[in-house]
Amino acid sequence: MQRLTGPVQHYAWGSPTLIPELLGTEPDGRPHAELWLGAHPSAPARLESEGLDERVERDPAVVGAASVERFGRRLPYLLKLLAAAEPLSLQAHPTREQAERGWAREEAEGPARDAPDRNYKDDWPKPEMIVALTEFDALCGFADPARTAALWRELEVEALDPLVDALGTPDGLRAVLLDLLDDERWRGVAGLVTEAAGRRAEEEGAVGDLCRTAVEIARFYPGDPGVLVALLMNRVRLQPGEALFLGAGNLHAYLSGLGVEVMANSDNVLRGGLTPKHVDVAELGAVLDFSSITPQPVPLVDEGEGRFRFDTPAPEFTLWRVDCSDTPTTVPASTTGRIVLATSGRVQLQSGATAITLHRGQAAFLPAGETVSAHGGGTAFVAGPGVR
Repeated sequence: MQRLTGPVQHYAWGSPTLIPELLGTEPDGRPHAELWLGAHPSAPARLESEGLDERVERDPAVVGAASVERFGRRLPYLLKLLAAAEPLSLQAHPTREQAERGWAREEAEGPARDAPDRNYKDDWPKPEMIVALTEFDALCGFADPARTAALWRELEVEALDPLVDALGTPDGLRAVLLDLLDDERWRGVAGLVTEAAGRRAEEEGAVGDLCRTAVEIARFYPGDPGVLVALLMNRVRLQPGEALFLGAGNLHAYLSGLGVEVMANSDNVLRGGLTPKHVDVAELGAVLDFSSITPQPVPLVDEGEGRFRFDTPAPEFTLWRVDCSDTPTTVPASTTGRIVLATSGRVQLQSGATAITLHRGQAAFLPAGETVSAHGGGTAFVAGPGVR
């Protein structure tokens, strides 16, 4: 095992304080959006003498035999700290089959891999999960369109009437969303809705919740039809320790908060508003799941001795929370390559005569085949491949 250090991404939506506070460093005024811990080629984390991507390429056995057989010579997951001070873009990710088809099509027909209107940067899916370290707000999936229509009527914005009527028809949700993203006239309507929402944002209940969401997002994206798309969705507030899984086709956006995120190691993002970046409305419509859902926290499986596994269907990753005590506990999944990230207190890792002490925000890479114990007074998250 070795210490692992990751690069910070300074995206504009990031919090200037949350990640520095966890790392114990002074804020420098820049947004600190994400800390990446993985072998992503654009920003690999580093071991003591080489990049983790270089280590995996040189010796793929460190990832684990089952993962290499399933996914090839690569680390199939990426672990992050994510700190949002502003809403991220509305986005969704393809299934593996959709990604493979889209990648093959764009490789044959264009655009170029580095073009801003390229949809598929690779042929992988991108399921992901966020675990809240603070209160964490997100938009996740579509609400019941009948309920949405009833709430929109309460706003008494006449220009919304065609959309309200459409939501009551078969396949109306799809038609409304694609219309919102494909017709500039909705920019003016988004402004009218924001004004109406501002007058009722102090109310209790579902209408007040809807209005507060509109006002909050419009503060960063005034006149963006994505504000109206957001009002078709479920607003979720995670408490610390709760997790949200986002599978293929799920339209979502993180709004605010600090969390640990794990995902398949892919760059495939199809955006649906709240962004100056490319939005391919037709491809987004082909990928989205328009079912209405009620988001639920990811089940947490108690595996004993302070180990808790977040139960998701993703084969690319698994995530555990390990609550350390004075009694050593075995770090799970010793047949796989794991990344351990301490998020509170002190975590002492022990492998034979080798010991590493992790404080908040520090990480280590544990290669497949190495049995490691953990003790101390802290909490760590352990990521590994979903196959083992």
